[in-house]
Amino acid sequence: MSDRLRKLALPIDEWIYQQMNDALLFVDAEGRLLRFNEKSGELIDGDVQSLLDLLDFHQLKKEEAPKMVELSPSGGCLYKVQCRQMEHDRSLYAIFLQPVPMLDQTVEVKKKMEERLAVPSEGMVIHEKGKIIDCDETLAHIFGYKKDEIMKQDAFTLTAEGEHETLHSLFLSYPEQPYVLQAIKKDGTPFYIEVLAHPYPQEGRILRVAIVRDITERVHNERKIEFMSYYDELTELPNRYYFMDMVKEAIEEKEGLAVHFIDLDYFKQINDTLGYSFGDELLKACASRLKQHQGADTFMARMGGDEFLVLQRQVNDQKDAESLAQKLIEAFREPVVIDGYELYTSVSIGISLYPQHGKTAGDLIKQADSAMYTVKEQQRNDYLCYNASISEEFEQMLSIDSELRKALKENQLELHYQPQKSIHTGEIVGLEALIRWNHPEKGRISPATFIPVAEKNGQIFEIGDWVIREACRQNKQWQEEGFPAVIVGVNLSALQFLQKDLVSRVKQVLEETGLDPMYLELEITESMAMTNEEYIIQTLNDLRNLGVHVSIDDFGTGYSSLKYLSRFPVSKLKIDKVFISENQEQNQAIVKSIIHMSHSLNMKVIAEGVETAEQWDFLKSEKCDEIQGYFYSKPLPPEELITVFENKSIH
Repeated sequence: MSDRLRKLALPIDEWIYQQMNDALLFVDAEGRLLRFNEKSGELIDGDVQSLLDLLDFHQLKKEEAPKMVELSPSGGCLYKVQCRQMEHDRSLYAIFLQPVPMLDQTVEVKKKMEERLAVPSEGMVIHEKGKIIDCDETLAHIFGYKKDEIMKQDAFTLTAEGEHETLHSLFLSYPEQPYVLQAIKKDGTPFYIEVLAHPYPQEGRILRVAIVRDITERVHNERKIEFMSYYDELTELPNRYYFMDMVKEAIEEKEGLAVHFIDLDYFKQINDTLGYSFGDELLKACASRLKQHQGADTFMARMGGDEFLVLQRQVNDQKDAESLAQKLIEAFREPVVIDGYELYTSVSIGISLYPQHGKTAGDLIKQADSAMYTVKEQQRNDYLCYNASISEEFEQMLSIDSELRKALKENQLELHYQPQKSIHTGEIVGLEALIRWNHPEKGRISPATFIPVAEKNGQIFEIGDWVIREACRQNKQWQEEGFPAVIVGVNLSALQFLQKDLVSRVKQVLEETGLDPMYLELEITESMAMTNEEYIIQTLNDLRNLGVHVSIDDFGTGYSSLKYLSRFPVSKLKIDKVFISENQEQNQAIVKSIIHMSHSLNMKVIAEGVETAEQWDFLKSEKCDEIQGYFYSKPLPPEELITVFENKSIH
């Protein structure tokens, strides 16, 4: 040992120095090791110089606060290291190493993790009935304050006003479980905290030590999950599950109530024509309009798709329910404006009453749905209260829905053809293809029965494609067999006509069957032609460019605009049979007007439903071009039409 080391006067007794449980080293200003006790020698396998190198003396002497150092060769134990310059000898430095207890190590690890993440996770505060006695930096950071600033606050200034009553009650008890409060940051931003508090007796008073955690993200996620469970994300209305709960609650209270089942009219056509984004905006606009009638006794929800539900409480009789339904219908008389479009829409409403029509939420919704379905089948834009006969019709509809799917697969559908005759030449000029359902058990089922069901469940597209394909195939077969080439007409439903790929579908069928486009005629109704005229005109032009004829069916029953009618590339108008079947003077005047108008627009005219010689004579005198009806021939299956082709007339 050098003379300097021997003469080194330690500020501690030598025996005590060697008996210390903590390591203590002395170094000079250059960091050269001068003395160390036995405990220091036990660290890093007795290599004290390596320990000194690890501590980085020159950096260590600059730091005022203790430094945490992990000595991995010693099993990864964490040590608190401090370096101090000796007062009696300024060239002498003492380095003190103290092992950190496990609990303190955990706190230190947590602190380091928070420093790395730059997002404090938990703060600690000591308070007395809300008055802050002490807290850590993390708590101040959570609330957006500096520590000296937050010490001037209290629990009431740091939380939302609505929580103050809760805080007063909490300070009178000792909750064992964490509780949630809405807190306020320094900048006024609301957020949520979870608090776990413990009593802390001190000098005759009870303080509280509380761990505070920011759980804003968790609360928002929980609320989002709850919202998704009970609300419709698109319209922000309650969903059907929430609605069911509210109906059950109302039933338990034994009060009179009504369920309104609301369906938007023609939503499918609008959605298919203008796109799903437009359809979503329409649903939101309709939901907003319904919300205007939300009151203390009404609860509104979205069932799904274009269907909504309304629960009406305090209902004394059917008139109360019908009064609300009428108000809801009136609410949709004004146009809905979306992206600059003024769109007129309407609703069909079915009503069920408790307890007359059902004693459970499910039954009430089911009966209201069946009443709504009846409204849509009859006239739309109206309401109807449930009755027993509706239930029978609804069950029949469900039966047809199921059996119609089998009919498509098992080839139960077939086409009959009704001849169309030229008044001037007496020759067959066309055939109208009419679908028939030959049920194996029920026999013939009318199209008026199953087509509305197909339109509702979406089967109309598959059925419509089959009809066009079969009519083209059969017409081509007749031509190949040597029969006269005539036009075959196919009726299109509104849903089918509004398909964006209609023209390409027709083109594909013509190519596959080999039928010349000039021998196919597609029939659309007058009301279809007046819906979204610009889109209709584009589709009609595309069909004309393809070579396909288009006629307007049931003409005279709608509200055609002559302006648009003159622009339509239509080859024929078909006068509705209602004007033919009754020979009233007024109807004859309408028929005359339609014939003359059509000829002025270079369109042919065909009258359907002709059943008597008197009707034939009248139409011939007014120069109607063609007729169709039982006076000439009923619709016939393909094999029976051979007689018509050969004899040209079966009347």
